[in-house]
Amino acid sequence: MSQEANPAPRSLAEALRARDDASLAALLRSRPDLITPVPTDLTQLATRAGTRASVLRALERLDRFALQTAEALAVAPDPASGTALLGLMAGDAGDETVAAALPRALATLREQALVWGDDERLRLVRTARELLAPSPQHPSPTGLGPTVHEAASGMSPGRIQEIVTTAGLASTHDSVSAVTALTALFTHRKKMAKLLSGAPEGSLEVLSRLVWGPPYGQVTPEPAAHLRWLLDRGLLLPTAPGTVVLPREVALHLRAGRAHREPEPLPPAVEPAATHRPQGVDAAAAGQAHTALATVEELLKDWDEGGPAVLRAGGLSVRDLKRTAVALDAPEPVAAFWVELAYAAGLLASDGEADERYAATPLYDEWLERPPAERWALLAGAWLTATRAPGLVGGRDAKDRTLSALGPGLDRSAAPEVRHRVLTLLAGLPAGAAPAPESILTRLHWERPLRGTAGTPRPGRDTPAEDLRTRLARWTLTEAELLGVTGRGALSTQGRALLGVPGPGASGGPGPGGPDEGGELTGAGGVAGVADSTGVVGGAGVVGAGGLPGASGLPGAGGLRGAGGPAGGGEPGGPGDKLPVHHHRAPAPAPAPATAPSAPAPLVPLSPAEQAVATATAARLLAPLLPEPLDHVLLQADLTAVAPGPLERPLAEMLGVLADVESKGGATVYRFTPGSVRRALDAGRTAADLHDFLARHSRTPIPQPLAYLIDDVARKHGHLRIGAASAYVRCDDDALLTEILADKRATALRLRRLAPTVLAAQSDPAALLEGLRAMGFAPAAESAEGDVLITRAHAHRTPPRTAPEPVPDGPPPPDSTLLSAAIRAIRAGDLAATAPRKPTGTDPAAGELPRTSAAETLATVQAAVLTGDSLWIGYVNAEGSASQRVIAPIRVEGGFVTAYDHTADEVRTYPLHRITGVAELAEE
Repeated sequence: MSQEANPAPRSLAEALRARDDASLAALLRSRPDLITPVPTDLTQLATRAGTRASVLRALERLDRFALQTAEALAVAPDPASGTALLGLMAGDAGDETVAAALPRALATLREQALVWGDDERLRLVRTARELLAPSPQHPSPTGLGPTVHEAASGMSPGRIQEIVTTAGLASTHDSVSAVTALTALFTHRKKMAKLLSGAPEGSLEVLSRLVWGPPYGQVTPEPAAHLRWLLDRGLLLPTAPGTVVLPREVALHLRAGRAHREPEPLPPAVEPAATHRPQGVDAAAAGQAHTALATVEELLKDWDEGGPAVLRAGGLSVRDLKRTAVALDAPEPVAAFWVELAYAAGLLASDGEADERYAATPLYDEWLERPPAERWALLAGAWLTATRAPGLVGGRDAKDRTLSALGPGLDRSAAPEVRHRVLTLLAGLPAGAAPAPESILTRLHWERPLRGTAGTPRPGRDTPAEDLRTRLARWTLTEAELLGVTGRGALSTQGRALLGVPGPGASGGPGPGGPDEGGELTGAGGVAGVADSTGVVGGAGVVGAGGLPGASGLPGAGGLRGAGGPAGGGEPGGPGDKLPVHHHRAPAPAPAPATAPSAPAPLVPLSPAEQAVATATAARLLAPLLPEPLDHVLLQADLTAVAPGPLERPLAEMLGVLADVESKGGATVYRFTPGSVRRALDAGRTAADLHDFLARHSRTPIPQPLAYLIDDVARKHGHLRIGAASAYVRCDDDALLTEILADKRATALRLRRLAPTVLAAQSDPAALLEGLRAMGFAPAAESAEGDVLITRAHAHRTPPRTAPEPVPDGPPPPDSTLLSAAIRAIRAGDLAATAPRKPTGTDPAAGELPRTSAAETLATVQAAVLTGDSLWIGYVNAEGSASQRVIAPIRVEGGFVTAYDHTADEVRTYPLHRITGVAELAEE
């Protein structure tokens, strides 16, 4: 097509106007902030895409190589040709790998509206250039300094002429031509080599120290001879007294044309550190899943009668967290994880009472009745999508306040996407392969370099703090192992299902990210995606840069779940810490070594409906791997009972009252003590009930010591009766009361005899009960009528509570329906704004609504009904929103005009009083 038939765009708005709907959908999906609210036309969309906040958010979504490409464009001339960009990225030698990957990176920048223009006039969005271009206050990651023109802008004309003459060039009549001549010298490879060949010893060493940045250096008022030689020839230019800078053109010559020391066109491979049998991985993960269920149940059982108090600022106190850690036999960070997991799943909340405490929710009782696999699925699904980061517990917030478990300040919007990305990278490895954590972190840093910068050093430490994404990734690996999503460091089958990824070999190939290039991935929705050898997923949208050297001009290949908008555009992750998803099929780069596995396709998080299906699938896969509950225990002569596996709920609950847990693991050991047997008797059981219970549920005969223990405790139980006077002790055996009065340990109870069989105390009944039990007696509480009080645990529950909602960072990614409607509205508004109109005496300015009187409006509309012409109108709806429309009036009656709305592509009725003005369209 000729240049006249398809002229190059003159602005970003024109470039967006030339895009098809699929490309616009890809842009709005990758930058959802542009659609909130929906722009009125493409000019407003272009303006919004160039705002600082939106550009910063878009730059943070770029991977390392796409960002390096943008940085190279920021130091290139504006506009830059594709050949110049290739030279900055691949250098004079022409790195083939970089040249092959460049079209993909450029297509990504174009798709996200950070770059526009054809391949011979590439323009970086002005705001992005301002953010990435080097300046003294904000050095560029490229390490380059200002150009000769920029550095010499403050120099005197005489000094510039001296530099030109000393460099061996002819003097000029003005400074502009002199700077141009000097720039031409520095960009000419042969002439620069000849100039530097005559440099004195030490000059090249000075240049080598500045060449990769920072380009600024300090000099004395009387510089040495080798420095004076550089200054006289403009190889170093002064920027301030005592400060010099290496011009950009000189640095590029010394770098052999490269803008970056180490371009990174390919993502680092995630290397397996160990390989296990997939069956062993699934078994280990299932065992840990069972432990996770038991731990959460034990936690909430410990808080069954009302958990710890809520701090005034919200959250769990440090003391209560330590107590919980001791009760769970786990370190405090692990205990904080279990507490936060129960909270995220909606099983735990504050009760909202005046004396506010944490307690289980009604959902906990429903959760207990579900099958184990379904209970695990609820926990795993809540963990995967939660924005709260338990690993932050114990740290400090921006105001130097301690972050507490269940307290405010733990939400991190990047958490769900980092978890998803880490698990997706694990899914890209062969089944049973466990990666080295550092390879995962290196890959994540390549994918999000701006979000992965090193933190600032902490006080008292020599090493810098890790950035948030790195810590989230480390916590994800640990938490996934605790929860049973991974086993022995490798992703389990149920973990793959949780992501909506089929198990390896399900699609007839090596699985996601396997060695076959272009391997097909099928998500929970049954839609496939195609991954190239760089792990980049194709998606319809913007055609690759066909004119760029090394580009093939192939359109993107769609297919990944969620990659289709109205026209199949690719879909990246949500806002915030977004994971890079490229939507163009680029030419395959140089093949990686045979030992390096291909990267997995970066699947986007599933929608809530798809996640529910994936979670149910994970539960179904886990169910056969979990041990079946047992209905028996093994009684032993040392007053212990061994549960060789998980017990049925009624058996476990009763045994938890009758005995104390001594050790946990694959088999649980229970210890019978006088106190535990008395606890069962206090709950209303008799000795006969306990003997019958043990006989029914033991595979071994009841040992004689255990039978004697039960009978002995039962014989003493209730012999002493305690009631409320403040408190009294009643017993038919006056000798036993005499023994209590004579015991020195009873002094604190302040007992006195009221009658031969009654003692009175000044303490309350509960304290009296505990005191006598500590002395070795077995008293029983009685009511005012003299009946024995049966003590059972009172389950304290909160009112119905919903699980906490994740805290998003910015607007969520739009769905296909919203995208279709938004693109249609933008196109309609743009059609109305750009429709040619007949000239009038008072033409509105660009973007303004037409203004006519009510009589002129009515007359023009009535005339258009008779002639069938179309009109451009300004309209204000009932909410006060103004818009421009192109309509073809059909009839006018009752203060309304019925017309075919070209912008909405349907017949509509408009009140005449809401039309601000009309204008006739110019004839085509």
